Amino acid sequence: MEGISILASTALNVILGLINILLYSIFIKQPSNATIYYARRVSVNEVVPFDHSRSFLRYIPSFGWITSALRVSEDEILEISGLDALVLIRLFKFGIRFFLVCSVVGLLVLLPLNYIAGGEEPWGHSHTMDSFTISSISKGSDWLWVHCLCLYFVSLYGLYLLYKEYDDILLKRLHQLHNMRHQPNQFTVLVREIPLCDEHKAHDCNVHHYFSKYHSHSYQSYQILYDGKDLDKLLNQANSTMRKIEDLRHKSLSKEHSRSSLHSDTLIYDTQIEQLKEILQELSRRIRHTQSKKLIQEKELPVAFVTFKSRWGAALAAQSQQTSNPLLWVTEMAPEPRDVLWKNLSIPYRCLPLYKFGVYLAATLLTIFFAVPVTAVQGIAKFERLKRWFPPAMAVQLIPGLRSIVTGYLPSAILNSFVYVVPFAMIEMAKMAGYISRSRKDIKACNMVFYFLVGNVFFLSLLSGSLLDQIGESFSHPRDFPGRLASAVSAQADFFMTYILTNGLSGFSLEILQPALLIWDAIKSHTWDRGKKKRPYLYSLPYYRTIPFVALCILIGMVYAVVSPLLLPFLVGYFLLGYIVFINQIQDVYITTYETSGQYWPFIHQYILVAIVIMQITMIGLFGLKSKPAASFSTIPLLVFTLLFNEYCKLRFLPTFYQCSVKDARDRDEFDEKTDLMEANLQNATDAYCPPCLRPLDIEDVESSSLQPLIS
Repeated sequence: MEGISILASTALNVILGLINILLYSIFIKQPSNATIYYARRVSVNEVVPFDHSRSFLRYIPSFGWITSALRVSEDEILEISGLDALVLIRLFKFGIRFFLVCSVVGLLVLLPLNYIAGGEEPWGHSHTMDSFTISSISKGSDWLWVHCLCLYFVSLYGLYLLYKEYDDILLKRLHQLHNMRHQPNQFTVLVREIPLCDEHKAHDCNVHHYFSKYHSHSYQSYQILYDGKDLDKLLNQANSTMRKIEDLRHKSLSKEHSRSSLHSDTLIYDTQIEQLKEILQELSRRIRHTQSKKLIQEKELPVAFVTFKSRWGAALAAQSQQTSNPLLWVTEMAPEPRDVLWKNLSIPYRCLPLYKFGVYLAATLLTIFFAVPVTAVQGIAKFERLKRWFPPAMAVQLIPGLRSIVTGYLPSAILNSFVYVVPFAMIEMAKMAGYISRSRKDIKACNMVFYFLVGNVFFLSLLSGSLLDQIGESFSHPRDFPGRLASAVSAQADFFMTYILTNGLSGFSLEILQPALLIWDAIKSHTWDRGKKKRPYLYSLPYYRTIPFVALCILIGMVYAVVSPLLLPFLVGYFLLGYIVFINQIQDVYITTYETSGQYWPFIHQYILVAIVIMQITMIGLFGLKSKPAASFSTIPLLVFTLLFNEYCKLRFLPTFYQCSVKDARDRDEFDEKTDLMEANLQNATDAYCPPCLRPLDIEDVESSSLQPLIS
């Protein structure tokens, strides 16, 4: 890619990003958009100050939201959204700290060195960016030792930051778990594969018999689960009916306060409300019948939530094998009640490997299928190849500047468009894997998306964009293959530069603008929802479609930190913009639907370790192809140290993220006993895991004595 193409891509991305940000800065001032841009605040009845006058200032962009985001502290993020949201922000801060230092080293040391030492441009790329990359260094040059030293510095600095982050987030996790002692999941264990009671031929009584015998010192109570598909359908119909009644009442009140309204309109609404009340009454009767003890016991599942008198007892039960057969009485700490995927608990535990295999197979097929658009995108990026594949493309040269846009901006924009649907496909696949909680499902999707991006966006773009194009020539001139391979690694630096620009400027600016929601809200407000009370658009933070893309940019930046340092300043801008955007979204838009207390970080740590290892392996290969085997051998100890560092982190930090130590559990119990909070927390845990199909309907607004809560 030529330098003019990179400049065209940069200019276009900056313009589009600025337009989106300017539009957002105007739209957030409009009260009608509060349900989109202040959804979280509206949902918790937090006052959002708006200028309701028709003054001209409402339509002038202002950027106070940027300075406001920069002033937000980590403690405020913890209070608003929890440790999981803070982990995402810490990922952006890691990127800023790491690539800021790398940019200083790259721009002050490597960039001038590559340009000066390259001098003669051995591969003839006089009109490309290769003169600023390692490909300009001649074979066997002693200047490569500078690159080796920089590789050591970059790697060790990255490992140092990773260790600090892991240690600090672990401390924050322990502190948060102590502060959230009221959470019922700290007292509760999920038990699966409960065998039938020999006497009563039921799972229900067997739970009580087993835990009162083998955990008599700490067992409190249990909640058996049921297959509530039929009940769920009825409850959904009842809730939908109540929402319709609420909307009709709102319309009726609006008509009463309107001078132009007709009395007949109000009567029509009242008639419709009475009809819906009758439907709701019939639904409540059917729900009561289905919830009767005799019918509900027939749908019993071999799954239960068991509550213990102490966190210490729950930790011991969850982390120990209950019988000699590990497929019976399977125990684990329960997720938060709001995090539970109740439908998946009906999947037999022994069948879960089949479900997961099916998901892996589907993800693999998607990865293979996706190779087609990635290869096509790389064909667009190389104009000479594009002319061979598609001769009419030569017409692009007739319009000044259009070729630069086609080869500079278009490939990364198309690739981002294709990749955009991947997280949504992966989250749907993860739903079918049978995970018992939303958090595990999201983490699984996060993993699948990241490794998909590494395989398809990174490696496949690298291969299809550089190596495959030269294989034929390399076979005919085998002596030239090492040189061609050495230049191939840096040849894609310009493409990844435009990819990061598009992913950052366009991606983050669209994230904050939310154009799809704006359009959808406008359509609803002027069609079927006209006159209805607007509800906030509530969504949880999309970890599974944010973390993998950020981690991919860290991977790209690390691999090219020594190869092509010109890429590094773009990454600093990328992480800074992402930091501002997501702090703003956490404050105003996204709600917390579950809290894992930082369990995303071990996976993020692994993603960054993968990036460091790929960087080191790449440099070992490059030093070898540059006829500097001593530098290659000198890099091997660094690779070994990195792998050992990873193993140490697994031993030192990882277990505490997935298990509760007996000491911590006992200390929290003693703290509650001293402050007289144990009884209240235990009572909260006892009542928390009632299945949705057994919960009473909230119908207090419906004026009918026959529609009282269905169960006590």
